[in-house]
Amino acid sequence: MTNLRELLKLPAGRLDEINALLADPRNETVAGLLEVVERYGGPAEINRMAAEAGRLQNLMGRLEKEKSPYLKDLAWLIEQRDRRAFVSMADYVRKIGGNPAALNRTNAVTLEISALQYFPWLIAEARHCLEQGGLMPGRFIRVRRMAEQETDQGDILAVAAAMQIIGASYVETLDTKGTDGSNVHLGGPETITGYFGGIGQPNHYPLKWADEFLKYYTTYGVRQVLNINPGTVLVGYLLHRLGIDNEFKISVFMGNDNPFAILWTLLTARLFAREDGRTSLIGFNLSNSANNETLRQAAYLRRALGLEQVVRFEHHITETWKSIVRQPYNRRAELVEIAREVANISAKHEGGEPEIEAALPHPSDILDYFLAKADVEKAGLMPALETNYLEKHRSVQLTAQALIQSGIGVVCASRLHS
Repeated sequence: MTNLRELLKLPAGRLDEINALLADPRNETVAGLLEVVERYGGPAEINRMAAEAGRLQNLMGRLEKEKSPYLKDLAWLIEQRDRRAFVSMADYVRKIGGNPAALNRTNAVTLEISALQYFPWLIAEARHCLEQGGLMPGRFIRVRRMAEQETDQGDILAVAAAMQIIGASYVETLDTKGTDGSNVHLGGPETITGYFGGIGQPNHYPLKWADEFLKYYTTYGVRQVLNINPGTVLVGYLLHRLGIDNEFKISVFMGNDNPFAILWTLLTARLFAREDGRTSLIGFNLSNSANNETLRQAAYLRRALGLEQVVRFEHHITETWKSIVRQPYNRRAELVEIAREVANISAKHEGGEPEIEAALPHPSDILDYFLAKADVEKAGLMPALETNYLEKHRSVQLTAQALIQSGIGVVCASRLHS
């Protein structure tokens, strides 16, 4: 076995070959990316514009200028936060029978919900938390069309501001992906076999993806976006290596469903990490088929590469009732077991409790994420979709309770539940 392991070692000169290729002026692939970056003024200017655009004061000022109806909701949220209206973490733990002093905070699990399509849902969720004494998630995923958000009364600005107000992280999903018609295999559900080749960003789309990201980064301060394709994952690493402070998470659609796939992902993250160890990969969804043994091996690999505190494993606990997995699907018991051993996991809630979903007039459906708001309103679906979202929130609470009652801490909206 020892001799076999020695055969796996790579020659030191191999890195020189990679560096030579990346720096080769004849490399048109990399040159195209550099041209996009230079068009925005270079890394330092890009980071400066993003920092300015993402300042809470500036986000609120733009909402005021647009006369956005969401400004008053943000003011209400700030008021509730500042008067400490939300339950404190210690009080919440005691309320559900836990011991605040005995919680394992090293392995605290981030409470994550998907997808926050519309800003008003966040306010409805916050009001629900106040009424029920619940916890707001510490991480939100958005899958709504970016261009649509921009033209919807300041929705994109309001969510960005709200995340700072409540102390949570969030991820946006860029419009540059195969579902926009660029992937010839994909039309709608009837062409779903096209996904076997990945949703994808075909042909020139990695450069278009970089351009779109830099637009939203410099205009709204959006730092974290979803990533679904090996090409744009590499682009994400290269942007960060150039000095741009971008971040991304890899989608479940990438299919990281075994330790070797995870090793491949982590090796590349480490290869392109900065000298201080930081990487633009801040998390990735494991496949829904991943089990706890996969997570154990993945945790070892992540720790060995010095990425345990940098890269989060985002694990689906619930899924939409329709169009993505076989139901019933609920991984909560497995999460409680593995969270005792593995740090830096987020518990992602994409659906409600299966037994509740089955009885809803409109159970959650992953395909609803791709509906335009105008179509949602025309079909009268907005109340049903908000109900779906709040059912996901109910699942978040059940997961928080299960973890805390087992002695494991949780990460929620830090500025609301101090």
